[in-house]
Formats: sequence, C-alpha cells, structure tokens
Amino acid sequence: MRGKRRIWVRVVVGLLVVVVVAATAGYWYLRPLLRTGTGYAAHNACALDVIAHRPMTEDLPPNPLVPYLRIGPDGGGYRASVFGMLAAQQAWPVDGFGCTLAPGRPSLGAATPITTASNPLAGQVAPKLTPGLEAALAGAFGDDLDQDARERLGTRGVVVVRDGRIVAERYAPGFTADTPQLGWSMAKSVTSLLTGVLVGEGKLTLSDDRLRPEWTDDRARITVEDLLRMRSGLTWDETYDLGTTITAMLYDQPDMASFVASQPLLHPIGSTQQYSSGSTNLLCSVLRDRTGQGADLPRAALLASLGVSSAVWEADATGTPVCSSYLWATPRDWATIGEFARADGVWNGRRLLPEGWMRQTTTVVTPPSAEDPNYAAGWWTNRTASGSVIDQRLPRDAYWASGHDGQRLYVVPSEKLVIVRLGFSPAADDIRTEQLVADVIKALG
Repeated sequence: MRGKRRIWVRVVVGLLVVVVVAATAGYWYLRPLLRTGTGYAAHNACALDVIAHRPMTEDLPPNPLVPYLRIGPDGGGYRASVFGMLAAQQAWPVDGFGCTLAPGRPSLGAATPITTASNPLAGQVAPKLTPGLEAALAGAFGDDLDQDARERLGTRGVVVVRDGRIVAERYAPGFTADTPQLGWSMAKSVTSLLTGVLVGEGKLTLSDDRLRPEWTDDRARITVEDLLRMRSGLTWDETYDLGTTITAMLYDQPDMASFVASQPLLHPIGSTQQYSSGSTNLLCSVLRDRTGQGADLPRAALLASLGVSSAVWEADATGTPVCSSYLWATPRDWATIGEFARADGVWNGRRLLPEGWMRQTTTVVTPPSAEDPNYAAGWWTNRTASGSVIDQRLPRDAYWASGHDGQRLYVVPSEKLVIVRLGFSPAADDIRTEQLVADVIKALG
C-alpha cells in the first residue's frame, strides 16, 4: 500500500508540475497580447482622470478581456492588470503632456504655455439656435432615437463655425464646452499641419529621404511625403485587436517610432497606399530629430500660435509625440484647428503654412494600389484622384479629419464652414456626420 501511495503522489505531483509549466508557458505566450489590453486600460484611466476629469473606467472598448481587468491609481500613476497581477502596465501623468505608458515616470521637459489670446473662438458666446440648426444638431445627437440607440450613436459634442463665428453648439449630458476630448486619428491631420509649419521654416522638405540611420536597405528611399500619404510600403496591420502592430505600438512599445522603423517592406515604396498610424508616429520622430525638440514640439511650433489652450498632445516614453492618436482638445479648440486649415495657415495676419499647403495636402495622389481612394496627405477628401465625388451629400471641396470611435472635423471652404463632431461610437453603424454637414448647409442657406 505504501508503495502505491508513493506512486500516486508522484503521479499527482508530476501532473501538477505539467499544469504549472503549461500555464506558465501559456501566459508568456499570451503576455504580449494581454499587455496591449492592460496598456490601453492604464493609459485610458490616466488620461480620463488627468486630462478630461471623467471616470477612469469609461471609454473601454468592447473586448472580452475587459471584465478581467483591474484598474486604478497606484504609486502616483495608474495601473492596469489582468486579475490584479498579470501583464501589468503603468501610465504616468506628466505636467503639460497628459499620460505616458512607461515602467517609471518619464521626464519630458517643460511644456510651452498656451493662452487663448490668439484664439478668436475662445471667448465667443454661443448664439441661440435657429430652427434649422436646432434640427440639424438634433439629428446629430439622435433626438429621434430611443435611449439605447442614442447611447450607441454616442454624440458628445458638436460645434459649427461659419466664417469665423460659432453659429451652433451642443453637448451631451456630462460634457461641456470645457471638456477636452480625444481626437484619436484626427491628430494625423494636425500632424500634417505641423509638418507644413516646419517645411515653411526650412526644417525639412517633402522629398527628404534617409529618414532613419538604421535604414541601410531600400527603406532609406522612403520620403517624408511617403509617410504623410501612407505609401511607405512598410508592413502594417491597423486592426484594433489584441497583439496587432497598431495595438502593440500604442500599448506595449516605449519607443513607438523605432518599433515602426523595424518593420520590413511589404510593398515597393510608393506603390501602395495603406492606412498606418505607424507612418505618422515615424514621421513625428523625423520632425523631432530635425528640430531637436521632443514632447513640446507640437505646442511650441503650432498649438501655442493658435491659442488652443485646452490642447494636450501626449508622448511615448522617449518623448516623441504620439502624432497618430493622442491629441486632446475641447470641441471649440478642434474647431479652431479647422479654422486654421480653412485659412490655408494664415493666422492673425501671419502666414504659418507655406502658401498652397492645404491645397497640396488635400489633393489625392493615388498610387497603383490604394486602400483608401480619398486619403490625401493627412486629410480625407470628398474627391478621388480621378475627380469623382465620394459622398454626394457633401460639397465637392469638403475635406476632413477622422478619428477612431466617431471623431470628425469637417472643413468646407466653399461654405466658409467648419464642423466638429466628437463622441464615443464603437457600436454605431452610422454616426450621421455627413448628414449633419448637409443639414447645416441647408439651414444656413
């Protein structure tokens, strides 16, 4: 009997060892995927609390990992983990620059102060809505829908500016004109403006190549314009799932640009347009190198000149601005950025962009293969390279910035119009923004 017991003990112990080894191996296999989830949660919690002053558990994506996350303040930062212990990530608040994912609190330097003195929209009083504009905004907020459908639509703020004057404005409960909201990929369009400012200052040109010292192969031929127009040819996956290149870059890479630069060529340079947040972050590392500035570059070179005092552009752990995704601002300040684009970069009588920059960067130049036939150089347009119109509800000359979860900034030069719609709409089939533009134009006559 004693011998049999020993055998059973050895069997049980052996099975336990196998289970522990298998579980450990499985965890380390899954850890990179889990870290993209915990990284998102930690950064989201920090930014909502520090920048937007909203509950830190809001705005989490519909993901099966979410119920198992443990999120909260920890040691001066914001920590997220699976079950409170696995794949933990930490986000740190940094004065002037929002939040950064890093093992320890990063030092990003001083942030250039921004006042509203140069912002003509900052002090304007919202006018009483005309019936037509009231109806246009009612449609954008889903007043005709039941409560569940309105929540799926998720509109949180709309601002309409006509010829420099605010003509309509509305916010969802819990949001005001002073609530900064994340623009996600609308930051790419602002990066195009920032690039234009630096081109005008002679810091770089669109044809510059040899952008990374480690590129000693064909990647050395990638130009600034290739990155702006997303035709670099670098391997990329913009799918927002755990462990893809986009989520790995944003939530598990301290040096995002180096991660992007390490990707091999999938297509010949210039042959294929493929949407890539990586291209924009790589571009911002080039802007950083050419100017010698880090996280403060967007504030010093552009945002302070516009007087968008609510703007917070977050950076990665190396101090490079996350130009693909992490610009926060109030709806009015987003509209101010749109007004700057509509004015072709002339602000308070001073030209900040090269003349014709907006015409150039909102003109589509389609390579032989294009994922997005109306993507220009940081902006989406209502015309393809052949001249065909994308959406008949919009004027032919309309162009816009577009961000994840339903962020839009429309510029319509022929109507002297800028329209901002911000929200949280991961479950919405139609965020009604094109109809909003059409309804506003009709209401304004």
